[in-house]
Amino acid sequence: MKKVNSSFTQLKTSNNFTSIPSRVPRGRSFNQYQSKVTIVLRSHNCGELTKDHAETEVKVCGWVNNYRDHGGLIFIDVRDRYGLIQVVFDPSDSAKSHELAGSLRNEDVIQANGVVRLRGEGLVNPNIASGEIEIRATELIVHNKSKTPPFEPTGENIPNEDLRLKYRYVDLRRPALLEAMILRHKLCKATRDYFDNLDFLEVETPMLGKSTPEGARDYLVPSRVHPGEFYALPQSPQLYKQLLMVGGLDRYYQIARCFRDEDLRADRQPEFTQIDVEMSFVDQEDILTTIDGLIAHMVKEVRGTDIQLPLPRLTHKEAVERFGNDKPDMRFGMELADIGEIAARCGFGVFAKTIEGGGRVRGLNAKGAAEKYSRRNIDELTAFVGDYGAKGLAFFRVKEGALDSPIAKFFSEEDQKAIIEALGGENGDLLFFVADKCAVTSAALASLRVRLGKELELYDPMDINVLWVLEFPLYSRDNENDRWKAEHHPFCYPNIEDLELFETDPGAMRAQSYDLVCNGYEAASGSVRIHDPEVQQKVFDFIGIKKEEAEERFGFLLNALRYGAPPHAGIALGLDRWVMMFLANDNIRDVIAFPKTQKAGDQMTEAPSEVDSVQLRDLHIQLDIPEAGV
Repeated sequence: MKKVNSSFTQLKTSNNFTSIPSRVPRGRSFNQYQSKVTIVLRSHNCGELTKDHAETEVKVCGWVNNYRDHGGLIFIDVRDRYGLIQVVFDPSDSAKSHELAGSLRNEDVIQANGVVRLRGEGLVNPNIASGEIEIRATELIVHNKSKTPPFEPTGENIPNEDLRLKYRYVDLRRPALLEAMILRHKLCKATRDYFDNLDFLEVETPMLGKSTPEGARDYLVPSRVHPGEFYALPQSPQLYKQLLMVGGLDRYYQIARCFRDEDLRADRQPEFTQIDVEMSFVDQEDILTTIDGLIAHMVKEVRGTDIQLPLPRLTHKEAVERFGNDKPDMRFGMELADIGEIAARCGFGVFAKTIEGGGRVRGLNAKGAAEKYSRRNIDELTAFVGDYGAKGLAFFRVKEGALDSPIAKFFSEEDQKAIIEALGGENGDLLFFVADKCAVTSAALASLRVRLGKELELYDPMDINVLWVLEFPLYSRDNENDRWKAEHHPFCYPNIEDLELFETDPGAMRAQSYDLVCNGYEAASGSVRIHDPEVQQKVFDFIGIKKEEAEERFGFLLNALRYGAPPHAGIALGLDRWVMMFLANDNIRDVIAFPKTQKAGDQMTEAPSEVDSVQLRDLHIQLDIPEAGV
């Protein structure tokens, strides 16, 4: 059977079910994949039948996708996840089946038995894979009559997300969502195949563990047999996979479920899946090389294309300086530029005073956008960067080799040319600047860059651009609590060259940590781990976790490190995000079978929900819920 080529781009813009490819290889019937003890209701799926099956008796099952009564003949399009086939009910073939077919409506579940026939001349449908054939039905079995669905899963109009999540079992029939599930499966299989070839072991780690608060809040599970005590669902298998390295399982991976009780965004869920990896007797370079190979393998399996290795690398410092953040979207340019020297001597007070106060003036160039953004549009962008702390957004249009703006008069001809040169400006370009503290200029311009890149269509949404960001800070300052905290987590090994800075300049210390960035998203994160218990305790001490507290919270790990822990390192890739990026989607809920809403609720099952008093009594829990508004 010829497979139908599937276009992810088509699937994003269309609900055309016929673009879903068959997954049964040519020359094999569907029933060859069924258990010999199973009563086979279908001999073939709806996507595998072709003209080569003409005059073959078949059984197909699926959902009614469309119903047409042409005055004597009834035509039903039957759909399953493999494709679509037209079934014809003629009273001369079976009067009983023809009469029953007249009662069918969309989303009824049926079985049609009959003979594959070639369609007559002029009746071929080139828009579907099975368009050259149809099934002349001799028997119809209705397995389930459907209520009128809340929306048509193959209709052109996609309903609002709340409705789709409430009826997710109907939503899953939509071609775009079905393709996301197929892609997710392919990525999982590609991952397992890749690591199996490298002698990795897939090991499951516990779901019920010890609460070790660090970062996001834990989801807690009360223990019935240990009153007043709680398990925690894993935020990641971090500690367990390090213990596996101590146990001698030197190459581990797991497609792991993780849980974090945190505020949600379009690319976050309270429960998510990551590809978790750990290796012993390795350094950072071994991890980067191994994951380079995994990414190349995934892209090849999903897209059928090759990517150049090794993947590009930037230091954290370089990424923030050039793009404003540590997860730059490299599908387009628009790098940030500093004009501090020019700003210090110009006549524009805002710029000059910012430099005098220790701040920075940085900008970016929206190529060819001078006539695309009106003053009203620029006012909207000014309000946008204000959300990131910027007090204003200066702009210049480049016209005839000079700057055109209400504030251009404050800049000499020489300074205007210097600004144009610093940003690579040309006639027709639109230059934007933010004057503020370094962190504000980075945050505001990084977000503005992303917005402009999308609005100006500077990249193909289907492109996959991946790079490494290395040498993250080991510590960051927690000003609210007046202490240092681990930038990633407290198990990252410091850069060996920076160990002497523990006492003198901890903010300058770098971690042996690394993030994989894809299309502006953090797609993976990892580090070389601390395997020396003395170094681990020194890190704990520095971030305010004293020895007694460390033993209480992480004693099992610290104790394991004292029993022959090898050098080890690891990484975790966000599977959900990778599916989302391969589909050029920006909503992670569209690539998870049963996601939660932004308020961490399940519209379909209405979870979370109250439980009865008996359950609470058995768990030794008494509720004390504040009244609304208190």
